[in-house]
Amino acid sequence: MDLAQQAKLIDFIHDTLEGYLGQKLRVRANMGRSKIIESDGTLTQVHPRLFIMEMDRKRGRTARQSYQYVDVLTGTVELSQNDEPIFEPFVIEPENDLPPISEEIVAAVKADEQMLA
Repeated sequence: MDLAQQAKLIDFIHDTLEGYLGQKLRVRANMGRSKIIESDGTLTQVHPRLFIMEMDRKRGRTARQSYQYVDVLTGTVELSQNDEPIFEPFVIEPENDLPPISEEIVAAVKADEQMLA
């Protein structure tokens, strides 16, 4: 997937999330090292490169958390409403009848290629 396609997908994610402003969403974020955080919150702001959620905490408290659209694109952050995912996983179109490859695998392969160069 080239940069132009990635930019279009990020614009698509941004435009879609604008329609969810003020609504309750569930966020599932992979923080690495087998640490996954799930929390409910309200989408409060949508900016050109990130969006902000106001997360529900214990005892009626709230906290703000920001996420980047690229995290949604790579699957690091998953958003759902009423147990229905807002976005399906983004995958690269297969070439030459090969199975689809996830964006994370492509990024890892490119990083390896750069290290070897």
